[in-house]
Formats: sequence, C-alpha cells, structure tokens
Amino acid sequence: MGKLLSNFRTTILLSLALAVGMILAFGQVSGGFGEIFWQAALRWVHVVAGILWIGLLYYFNFVQIRIMPNIPAEMKPAIGKHIAPEALFWFRWAALVTVVAGFGVMLTRGHVYAAEVMSFGFAGGLTEDQKGFTLMGVGTWLAIIMFLNVWGIIWPNQKRALGIVPAEDDVKAKAARIAMLASRTNLLLSLPMLTSMAMYQTLFG
Repeated sequence: MGKLLSNFRTTILLSLALAVGMILAFGQVSGGFGEIFWQAALRWVHVVAGILWIGLLYYFNFVQIRIMPNIPAEMKPAIGKHIAPEALFWFRWAALVTVVAGFGVMLTRGHVYAAEVMSFGFAGGLTEDQKGFTLMGVGTWLAIIMFLNVWGIIWPNQKRALGIVPAEDDVKAKAARIAMLASRTNLLLSLPMLTSMAMYQTLFG
C-alpha cells in the first residue's frame, strides 16, 4: 500500500476508478442511466473540477502570493520555474472543465431552466417563485467572469511574469502585478459564487 500511495498517478487513477465504480452503482440503484443519471454524473465532474480550481485559487492567494516576498531570492526560481507553472496548468484546465460541466448540468435540466438562470429569472417574467433563479444566475455569471479572468488575464500575464514567454524585466513586473490583481479579483468573487451554488442547490434543488 505504501508503494502504491507513493506514486501520484497510480493513486489518482485508482481513486478515479473507485469513483467511477460508485457512479455506475448509483446508476443501478437509482433506476437506470437516464437523463437524471447523466445530470448527476456531470454535477460530479463539475464539483471535482471546481474543488481543484478553487483550491488552487486559494493556494495562490492564501499561500504563494503572500509568502513569496519572504522567500530568499536564491530560492524563488524553484517556485517560478517548477511549482507555479505546474499549479497554473491544473488551475486553468480545472477552470475550463468546471465551467463546461456546469453548463452541461444546466442544459440537462432543460432549456427553460438554462434560460431562467442565465437571465437572472427574467426569461419568463420575474415572479416571486422565480427569484431563486436570480441568485443562481448571479453565481453562474460570477463563475463565468472568474473563468474569463483565468484564461484572458491571469494565464497570459503569468506566462510573461514567469518567463514562459520572453519579456523584459519591467514587462514581467507589470504582468506579475496584473496577474496578482486578477487572482485577487477571483478570490473576492469566489465566496459569493460558492454561496450561490451551495445555497441554491440546497434550498431549491
């Protein structure tokens, strides 16, 4: 067991295999592999990818950005050349999978539901029983803004700041600050976004 757990790839693949087994078991005991099953499976993908995305966002903001100024200069290249690029790889792709799977969940609930969420409940006229869509819509659009931030601002600027693409020192410094501010923006939006998702799912299903 120790040898198995020492290998990251083996551990995560085994965990995935166990999870897939459980997903199939849920399909069996819930009455088959119809639309509701696929909605549940997509929600699983959405949640797993979201944990990775937001977990790395919190790692960057709670740990890396805060601690970097205190790291001795001779040790910083290890962060910039090895840890940060790897973290950013999983960060940006997890963001993409989270959003795509989220749209998948929304669409499996029907075009009316999707229209209501995306329009903050105004698609069919905002009535009292549709105000939950307003709050869910806020969370959905916050997630979209955060996703666009990752791919449109954070990643392009991090590539320059980390030297993944060539840039002058002053350009690197400016890019690092822009990436930091965009990351802090996502940190700011993350709790309202997560509140929307969790509260809506619990209160409205």
